[in-house]
Amino acid sequence: MAEYYLISQLPSLDGINENTPLPITSERFEELCQRFLGKKAQLESERITLSPPRTPEKAASSVIEGWNEGERALRLALARLRADKMNKSFDADIQSFSPVLMQAVRTAVEIESPMEAEKFLNKYRLDFLETLRPMDSFSEDFVFYYGLKLRLLERIRKFDEESGETAYRNIYDSIMNGDRSEVIQ
Repeated sequence: MAEYYLISQLPSLDGINENTPLPITSERFEELCQRFLGKKAQLESERITLSPPRTPEKAASSVIEGWNEGERALRLALARLRADKMNKSFDADIQSFSPVLMQAVRTAVEIESPMEAEKFLNKYRLDFLETLRPMDSFSEDFVFYYGLKLRLLERIRKFDEESGETAYRNIYDSIMNGDRSEVIQ
């Protein structure tokens, strides 16, 4: 029942693009979660991350679990394809990736501009997240879906072409030097 009160206070994130101001911040969302969610759901909402660890950790929420699996697969597929392009070895725990994922990764890797590639990947991520959207709009899983979407939209707004290019070059150099710590967490 508390989810109903929480979700009814959340502004819609549908139809928002990268140029539209967000109607809520992560901080406000977290305040509402602390106010309306039970302890278990609060703990689960604190586990929401856009960068899941490389070693899978079990989540209680099917939305968070699905997101973590999908994002982990995306990052591993990107790392593998980039390593292949540079004739480097990369051992991924996942042996096969879905054809849809591999097509998205191939497209992203072929995009010359790192900023445009990242925008493409963020669209892929938002589309993937939509596949996890719960049917019940007043459930804990919907709260977690909303939190993930909010974080993705906030992340998109933090892009800065100059600092992004610098970060890209640092990551690229670390890969070329054999340090894969920047590729996957």
